[in-house]
Amino acid sequence: MTDVREVSCRPPGKRVLLFLAALSAAGAAAALVRSAYSGPDGWLGGGLLLGLLGAGALHKATARVRADTYGVHSWTLLRRRSVRWGDIADLRVRLKYANTPRVQDTRAVSLLLRDGGRLLLPLPRSWSYDDPDFDAKLDAFRALHRLHGTPESDHVPVVSYRTAGRGWAGSLALCLLLLGGAGLAAWFVPGAASGERAWRSATPCTAATPAAEREECLTTLTAVIARTDATWSRNKSSWLYFVDGRPMDRLAVSSDGAKMFEPGDSVELTVWRGEVREVVGERHVYRLHVPASGELAVVAAVCLLAAGYPAARVLLRLRGRRLPDDEVLPSALPFAGALVGTALWLLPLCYLHPTTLLTDPVAITWAAAGSAVTVAFLVWAWRATRVRTPGENDTTGATGGVTGEVTGVTGGSAGTGSAEDDVFLAARFLEHTDYNPYGFGTHVVLGGGPLAVTPHPGPGRFAAKPVPVERLAVKEVRRVRGSDGDTVPGGWHIAELDDAGTPVRLAAAPADLTRILRELAADPLRRESRVSPSRRGGTRR
Repeated sequence: MTDVREVSCRPPGKRVLLFLAALSAAGAAAALVRSAYSGPDGWLGGGLLLGLLGAGALHKATARVRADTYGVHSWTLLRRRSVRWGDIADLRVRLKYANTPRVQDTRAVSLLLRDGGRLLLPLPRSWSYDDPDFDAKLDAFRALHRLHGTPESDHVPVVSYRTAGRGWAGSLALCLLLLGGAGLAAWFVPGAASGERAWRSATPCTAATPAAEREECLTTLTAVIARTDATWSRNKSSWLYFVDGRPMDRLAVSSDGAKMFEPGDSVELTVWRGEVREVVGERHVYRLHVPASGELAVVAAVCLLAAGYPAARVLLRLRGRRLPDDEVLPSALPFAGALVGTALWLLPLCYLHPTTLLTDPVAITWAAAGSAVTVAFLVWAWRATRVRTPGENDTTGATGGVTGEVTGVTGGSAGTGSAEDDVFLAARFLEHTDYNPYGFGTHVVLGGGPLAVTPHPGPGRFAAKPVPVERLAVKEVRRVRGSDGDTVPGGWHIAELDDAGTPVRLAAAPADLTRILRELAADPLRRESRVSPSRRGGTRR
C-alpha cells in the first residue's frame, strides 16, 4: 500500500445516528416544556437523560478522520485537531477488553507524539478481531506514516490494560477510594466499642432514675402485634405492626424476625437510647442487629486489603515504566495471594481485638508474627513479578541469551533428547499450522521421542502431532506483547520462528522455552537437514 495518498474515515450508520440525535432532542425538549408548565417531576430526569443520549449520538455522527500527505486530521463535535507526520512517533492500536461475554472488544487507533503525548482517534473503530475494513485503514495509515514520517517500531504496537503503556490513574483512584473507606470504617470503631460497653452495662430504669438519664438505662414497654409483613428480599425491611399504634405504629425488623411472631402475640420492647433493641415474646426473642466494633474493624481491614491490589498494579506499572508500551507486564496475582495470606491472620485479629491492637500483649504478638509472614509473602511476590528479559539467566542454569544458545548449537547432545521418559512443558504455538491445527496444542512434549505438540499435559503421546523441526528457524526471542493476545501469561516469552517462510510464534515460560529451543536446535532431523546430499550418499527421494 505504498501508493496510498489519502485515507478518510467516517462513522458507519451516520443517518441513523443523526435520526437518534434529533429524536432525543425532540424528546428532551418536550420533557422540559412539560416540566416548565407542571413543575419539576420525573419527566425532567427523563428529558435530561434523552439530552445526554442525543449529545452522544450527535458526537459520534459528526466524528471524522482524514490522513493525507500532510498528517492526520480529526474532527469531533467540540474539537478539531491536526498533527503532522513528523510529530507522530508511532501508530498504535488501543485495545479495550469487554467486561461481559456478550460485548465484543473494541479496537481504536492511537497516535504517539514525539513530545510523549497520546491522541486517541475517534475513527476507525472495530468490535471484532476479524475486521478487514479496520485492518485496511490501519495499513493505509501506517503506509502514509512510512512515506512521510519516521515510525519508531516495525510492527503494530497493541496497548491494552495488560501492557506497560496503559495509564495507572484508574488504579490509583480506586486505591485511594478504598483507603478512604477503610479510614471511615476505622473512625467508627471506637464509638461502636463504647456503645457495646454501655449496652452490656445498662440496667433497667427505676422510678428514681432522673429523666435526663433514662436514655442510658433500659425501658421496657408492652405491645400487642397486629400483623406482620415479611418480605423475601434482603434489601427490603420487614415490619411488625402494633395494635392501636402503641407504643409505635410499626418496627422494622429482618425477614426472619417478622416470621418469629404472629398477630395477637404480646411482646415486650426493650428501649435503649431511644431505639428498640429487643423484642421479647413468649416463644422467641428478637434482637435488632447493630454493627459491632469487631465487624467495623473487619470492614476496615477488608477495604485496606482490597486497596492493596490496585496499589500493586500501580507499583508494577511504575516498575515497568522503561519497557516498551506494548509489552505485557507481569500479573499482579502474586500480590493478590500475599493479600489473601495476610487476610487469614489480620481479619480474625481485627474481629477479636478491634480496639486493643497496640495495648494487648496477645494482639501485639499476633500482629508481629503475622506481619513477618506478610513481609515474606510480599518479598516472594516482588521476586515473582520481576520483569525477565530473554537475555537473562533462566532457572535451569543456562548462561547467555536464548537466541544465542539456539543459533550457536549445530550438534552434540544438548537438551533431554536422550531421556527415556517424555517431558511435558506448558507451551503454545499461537498460529494455526499443520502440527497445531486451530491452536489445539497446550503442551510440547520432548525427551523419549520426537518433539511434538499435545493438547494435554500427559502422560502418553495421545493425539500428539510431531513438529517439523527441520523446517523451523529461530529469528528472535522476546517478551509478550499486547498483539499476542490475552491468553498468554505476562511472565512468558515468545520465540518468533520461521517455518519455511511462514512466521510462527511459540509461547512458554522462560526456562521451558529455553529448553524447547535447545531441543529444537539439537534434534537429529535438524542436523541431518543441514548436511549436503553428497555427504549423505545421494539425494533423498
